[in-house]
Amino acid sequence: MKIETHPASDLGKALAGRVAENLRAALAKKGRASIAVSGGSTPAPFLAALSAENLDWAHVSVTLTDERQVTIESDRSNARLVAQNLLRGAAADAQFIPLYAAGQDIAETGKQVAASIVPLDVCVLGMGDDMHTASLFPDTPGLAGMLDSDGGTLVALASPPTADEPRVTLTAAALTTAAHTYLLIKGAGKRTALDQAMSTTDLLAAPVRAILDASSAPVVFYAD
Repeated sequence: MKIETHPASDLGKALAGRVAENLRAALAKKGRASIAVSGGSTPAPFLAALSAENLDWAHVSVTLTDERQVTIESDRSNARLVAQNLLRGAAADAQFIPLYAAGQDIAETGKQVAASIVPLDVCVLGMGDDMHTASLFPDTPGLAGMLDSDGGTLVALASPPTADEPRVTLTAAALTTAAHTYLLIKGAGKRTALDQAMSTTDLLAAPVRAILDASSAPVVFYAD
């Protein structure tokens, strides 16, 4: 695993440039590209910088690594974050595949992800101080199945006991298909959590280990 340290002011732009290179290569090779991005406050500058990259956006499919079960009008909606920061200008031509909508069947969501997203070309994840990634939180019911990278389920409903809302998440089976994986973290607390995750083999206590142990090891983009 490689860790790149950048000034906080440059972190999003640096990652956007790298991700754009990966997407261009996939587009040149296959004519299409797919990316999963995380929500939260840290990715917003990255998403905004990526939206300005010169790409054939009409042939790029975008989804989320996870989503809260809230409407897109909610300030806590990751889909809203992506719409406001990434899917604007030329990038608005990208195909966005949401993970949650009221009444949406999880099996149908899984089919859409399988048809348009997996295998991923790029996956950009975050990590919590508790070593969760996507909505793969410690102590979540059914977590072991969600962390099974050989499992057949690509999308799962999750009810983490420490989260404010039920979630929908890509599982390890989907996340670890990415040709290029990035872990975007900021702050000393996150770096400490990463060191803790690297020192344990207990996936249930440190779900991010499922990503750290993937055949395509992530590149960590970090700022103090």
